[in-house]
Amino acid sequence: MFLSLIRKRRSIRRYTQEPVEAEKLELLVEAALRSPSSMGNTPWEFVIVTHPEILERLSTAKPHGATFLKYAPLGIIVCADPGKSSVWIEDASIAAIFIHLAADSLGLGSCWIQIRERMHSEEMSAEAYISGILNIPRHLKVEAVVAIGYPAEKMAPHLRETLPYEKVFDGYYGRPYKA
Repeated sequence: MFLSLIRKRRSIRRYTQEPVEAEKLELLVEAALRSPSSMGNTPWEFVIVTHPEILERLSTAKPHGATFLKYAPLGIIVCADPGKSSVWIEDASIAAIFIHLAADSLGLGSCWIQIRERMHSEEMSAEAYISGILNIPRHLKVEAVVAIGYPAEKMAPHLRETLPYEKVFDGYYGRPYKA
């Protein structure tokens, strides 16, 4: 079941205006909260946004790669507390991937919007911009936003023969892996 899910999953940037049902939103939250974290420190926290006006403001968090959030009915902001874990970036990223896979399994589309180390403008980071809009405390870092909704586009799966097997090595680096 997992392999069939990842074989068809694609990043979706166009959504219908149909809202994500409360039951599906609850399952997405559960998936995020079930994501593993280093030593069980759970440094991640999440902000659920469904208000179109706020999603539109968040869609301008950075000059490129966030505008489609304006058209999504749901955004999940993935934050983490660096004081709880030295690997908060990895923990937050794993949680975001759990959200992505759960969304696809529920018939929803999703797309990662990278926020950490991205700029909103020359003077302000995308993280500071989002934190200001959502009143996120200073001790939390914003890793990403996951845009979610019912797909308004159909993306063909990546074919197995197009996977970059040349990046996989057998036993040691440089020795090609043969499937």
